[in-house]
Amino acid sequence: MDIRSAVISIGQALGFDKVRISSVSTGKDTEFVHEWLRKGFAGEMAYLKKRAEERADPLKVLSGARNAICVALVYDRQGCVPGPVEDKSLGRIARYAGGEDYHTVMLERLEAFATAIQVKVRRSFTHKAYVDTGPVLERTLAARGGLGWIGKNTLLLDRELGSYFFIGVLFTDLEIDLDEPVADLCGSCTACLDACPTDAFPEPHVMDASRCLSYTTIEKRGIIPEHLRAPQGNWIFGCDICQEVCPWNNRKNRMLPLPGVKLREKLKPKEEFVLPSLRWILDLDEDNWREITAKTSIRRAKWRGLIRNALIAAGNSGDLTLFDSIMKHAEGVDPGLREHAEWAIGQLLQTRRAASDAKA
Repeated sequence: MDIRSAVISIGQALGFDKVRISSVSTGKDTEFVHEWLRKGFAGEMAYLKKRAEERADPLKVLSGARNAICVALVYDRQGCVPGPVEDKSLGRIARYAGGEDYHTVMLERLEAFATAIQVKVRRSFTHKAYVDTGPVLERTLAARGGLGWIGKNTLLLDRELGSYFFIGVLFTDLEIDLDEPVADLCGSCTACLDACPTDAFPEPHVMDASRCLSYTTIEKRGIIPEHLRAPQGNWIFGCDICQEVCPWNNRKNRMLPLPGVKLREKLKPKEEFVLPSLRWILDLDEDNWREITAKTSIRRAKWRGLIRNALIAAGNSGDLTLFDSIMKHAEGVDPGLREHAEWAIGQLLQTRRAASDAKA
């Protein structure tokens, strides 16, 4: 067995759903990051700019690297999290986020992958593993190696896996035959672009992260601009809309058996994070939040961020029974939460007036 075939077999045996080998050269597909940052599309994510040179040139991440072994791990194979629901008093959390933190799960398995490869080739080699944790354009590298193609919503798509999967990258200095890119199969479809509630795509394949709900509900600190609040709906951590409408995520061949069963069990959302009650979220104090979010990606938003997001969702819900839970934050000491709570109260009062006028 050649080394490429051996690497793919080992990766699948360790639970990754797909493994491909990618080039690590500099190219237009990596250098675009400079223009993207210049246009301000990164919002307040200053850390992206600090290491932009490494993002544009993979060889600056690991000098002497000859390839990047790219892996995919599906996290929502059976649709374990329901789609949109009528009850707007329930919050929505992106499908990837409610279980064990994917960074930990994937990085541990990538290190095990590197060890297993060393045993197979009978020598040590230089490597570095990344899962959304460093100055690496994972999607670009994965697309180069044919792990999928980059869709118009800027996510990686595979005709069998869809897009609900994590990407891991293992840089190595091994000599491994590279895989070829696959064709872009989005065609004339614009479902993802049309469905985005905040118009976060100035053009196909380009995202203005500062308008994306995944950015505003997770990465952004402080005040969410008022014009982005109503479009947030009942999302309180992340957003899956552009994936939910994608035809490649709604095909029968997504149900093919895959190797990553045990890894997916770790990633399965905790029951309390599957359509959580907004009242429950709003009533959490910081100690409760710290306890329930332990070892999950939801920690990224911080307590204030999650409460802020839930206040916006409550204002959008039209549920007048949430008034008391919102009022607690309107009367609190945190000025940011107070501002969002006052907005939410104003939205609910409008809902009550509209209901009253309809009865008159």
